[in-house]
Amino acid sequence: MDAITHSRGGTLPIGELSRLTGVNIETIRYYEKVGMLPAPPRTEGGRRVYDRHHLRVLAFIRRGRELGFTPDEIKALLALGGPERAPCGEVREIATKHLDDIRAKIADLSKLERLLGQTIDRCEGGTAPECPVLDILSPEPS
Repeated sequence: MDAITHSRGGTLPIGELSRLTGVNIETIRYYEKVGMLPAPPRTEGGRRVYDRHHLRVLAFIRRGRELGFTPDEIKALLALGGPERAPCGEVREIATKHLDDIRAKIADLSKLERLLGQTIDRCEGGTAPECPVLDILSPEPS
């Protein structure tokens, strides 16, 4: 039996959903507000009650964010049917674009690493007017 089945009739309060997914309560509310997480039904007292679907979607969102997908990319994946029904070919297109973006960032970071490494290697630890690191951080105004 999983955590949802254990809970009241298969529902969870927001605090328990937060605990199970590791997503902050305010972030859960934000995801609802922007339409990433479906709004849950409420009790007569106005408390949100979540179910297995909310738990799965929220875990999907969290993992997507951990992998660097933007909120818009995750929304697109959810609009395709989310973790249960999204067509694999369309998901692949979104993931491929994301991978291309990651590879571009890695290339940019590699260039930055080389430039900064070369600059540090030129630094002799002397005074400020002749410091290559300060020079690279203080470009001439255009």
